[in-house]
Amino acid sequence: METEQFEALMMYVLVGGLIVFMFFIIWDLAKKSKAGRLGTAILFLGLGLCLFAFLAKPVITYIIEMARGIHG
Repeated sequence: METEQFEALMMYVLVGGLIVFMFFIIWDLAKKSKAGRLGTAILFLGLGLCLFAFLAKPVITYIIEMARGIHG
């Protein structure tokens, strides 16, 4: 396995672990503050939006590349 391949794989594995940990932190924050269902949903929406963007970027990039006929 080349260094670049290892780095790309570890980025997604480790950042994925960080995302799971951050969702746990948001859930724990909602639980300790007794936010209720709506408050918990708002916390996940507000604080989890950047995590969603990180996950959506490769999918959107793939769709755009396929639409333009770029194979890489």
